Amino acid sequence: PSILLADEPTGNLDSQTGNDVLDLFDALHSDGLTTIVVTHDDDVGNRCERVIHLSDGLIDKDVANQ
Repeated sequence: PSILLADEPTGNLDSQTGNDVLDLFDALHSDGLTTIVVTHDDDVGNRCERVIHLSDGLIDKDVANQ
């Protein structure tokens, strides 16, 4: 696939397994895979290249992380 969609992929995982999943996503992204992650966890969002915040179904904020 060219796009990976992940809805709360670390939500019910212990912290080590969650980090392992995010490391895998990082590796896939480095290989050119577009990865879209939906999360309420700021720590997960901080690992992303870009974060789009939604409020009432509308884009509230669009931030590029470095």
